[in-house]
Amino acid sequence: MQRPNAARMYDYFLGGTQNFPADRVAAQRQLGLLPATRVGVRENRAFLRRVVRHCIGRGIRQFLDLGSGIPTAGNVHEVALRDAPDSVIAYVDHEPVAVAHGLRLLHDEPNVTVTQADLAEPRDVLSAAGVRGLLDFDRPIAVLALSVLHFVPDESDPAGILATYRRSCAPGSVLAISHASGAGLTTTQVTEGLRIYDETPTPLTLRPADRVDELLAGWSVVSPGVVPVVDWRPEHQVDPDVREAVGNGWAAVAVATEA
Repeated sequence: MQRPNAARMYDYFLGGTQNFPADRVAAQRQLGLLPATRVGVRENRAFLRRVVRHCIGRGIRQFLDLGSGIPTAGNVHEVALRDAPDSVIAYVDHEPVAVAHGLRLLHDEPNVTVTQADLAEPRDVLSAAGVRGLLDFDRPIAVLALSVLHFVPDESDPAGILATYRRSCAPGSVLAISHASGAGLTTTQVTEGLRIYDETPTPLTLRPADRVDELLAGWSVVSPGVVPVVDWRPEHQVDPDVREAVGNGWAAVAVATEA
């Protein structure tokens, strides 16, 4: 029997078609438990677009997207190449289906690579041909870890993983993260939500804001700090209902000040 997969569930929440019946069943269970999940996923994608534009404004033209998932509308390469055509984007994901779809959809993009690797093994990621052959680590890079670190358990040392990426990047590089926390949810919502993801190959580890801040040790966090996803430099006034709906996720952007 096929198990649901978090990347394909995310695709379903975004309205994509690259998912299977098991993914849709699990996603519908999640939506029944927490109807705001779909809003949260879309706001996380909006955060991605703001981050990419922020990095371009800083002069960064290189993007390393960790746990990139299945390429869908509004992804990194679409935003970056539209605003800065000389940008290069290295997508990395551990999920074979996500990588296969990425390779199929992006094979005509000379400035984009898709690599199958586990972000929790940074040395494997950084030595992969699609990463090392595309990105110049002597120049600043934007490292994106959006809606993915909550799939890295504490025993894998997510802070240490991010520190390894930081040490490999030039000063001025940027790290952007978003992370599920469970803040504002009922005990039932948290317990049952975790149970749904326990059925996937990548169970969830929820972390509050102070734990998310710990992941950024060694990085210099930029204003406004660790905040709800919708409150990271919004381009429009945030609807109070949207803020309430997605208040259980955190986001932050930080800069590497030294190699």
